[in-house]
Amino acid sequence: MRIIIANGGVDMNKIKNVAKIGVMTAIALMPVLVLAQALSPLPLPTSPYTGEPVTLTKIQDVITSIAKFLIIISMVIAVIFIVWGGISYMTAGDDASRATAARSRIINGIIGALVVLAVGLILQTLATVVDWNTFFNI
Repeated sequence: MRIIIANGGVDMNKIKNVAKIGVMTAIALMPVLVLAQALSPLPLPTSPYTGEPVTLTKIQDVITSIAKFLIIISMVIAVIFIVWGGISYMTAGDDASRATAARSRIINGIIGALVVLAVGLILQTLATVVDWNTFFNI
């Protein structure tokens, strides 16, 4: 242990002493802190229920905005896959395995884009067909 201290290490007794002094100081100052809190006027409580109520149209707007965001991100990813496959196909040269992998990447990107667009179309159709007021009997 003394070898570590001689080489610039940390003495655990010093750490214990600093911790003891810190705790004793906090205990000594506690009555002062409590008295300062008791002498200051307390603020009036406020209601945690401020704001507007959540309605079905707000929920529908949030769901619509999340769906639009996810559709945009998915389309960007699909386009990246299509471009990546195109570049891989152009650089494949005579290597048939690389050309096949690039062609399948392009096809998968196109299928992904079509699926995302189909989901967007289904969501748009459901949003126009479903009448929220009669659906939830409001």
